[in-house]
This record gives sequence, structure tokens and C-alpha cells, in this order.
Amino acid sequence: MKISSKGRNAISIMVYLGKHFNENRYISLKEISENEDISLKYLEKIMIDLNKDDYLDVKKGNSGGYRLKGSLKDYKIGDILRKSEGVDLSCDDKNCEKKDKCPSYPIYKELNNEFSKIMDNKTLEDYM
Repeated sequence: MKISSKGRNAISIMVYLGKHFNENRYISLKEISENEDISLKYLEKIMIDLNKDDYLDVKKGNSGGYRLKGSLKDYKIGDILRKSEGVDLSCDDKNCEKKDKCPSYPIYKELNNEFSKIMDNKTLEDYM
């Protein structure tokens, strides 16, 4: 399994927000960009994905930015990856006409389940 740069950056962003969790302040995109060496344009795209379902606390304006809504243990690495890039090791079974006959489908399904178990047992708290 190879996680793309988008997924790796999403984890870096969330760990950065986690490191500043106790400061109770909003972290600007500019600050994240400079400290994590991610271009602002790319960062904006990742933040849109990360904030699906109001995953983050967002404040607009000059003193605005992002911060974590919950505690560090509430943010599972698996969720971060799924929000940022939809990590899934299974086949694209929605459009596959051969799924029921495919010998590799059960393998990919099992790999996806195991990967999810591992990633869902790791939280931001584990990386502080």
C-alpha cells in the first residue's frame, strides 16, 4: 500500500494542529504552509477534504484558521487518510462485473480490512 503525498501531508497537517492543541488558538493556513513546507494552494485543497463533516473547528477572518474540535484521541489516522484521499485497498467493485468470480477480490477486501484496523487503532495522541 502506498499512501500518496496528499495523505502524508494530511497526516502532517493534523499532527501539527495536534501539537498546538493546548494553545487554544486558530492556526492559519500560512503558518501551516510555512512550517510543514506545503504550498498554500495544495494546503487549501487538503483542508477542504479534511474538514468534511465539520471535522475541524474553522474560523474565518484575519484572526481565523483551523484547530481540532475534539481531543487528540478522537482523530484516527484511518479517518484522516479516508477524508484526504479515500484510501481503500479493495478493487473498484462498484463497477466491476467480474467481482463475484474474481479470485483476487477477497484478497483485496481482506487487505483493506486489515489496513483499516491498523490505521483506526492509531490516533493523533500516539504521535505527540
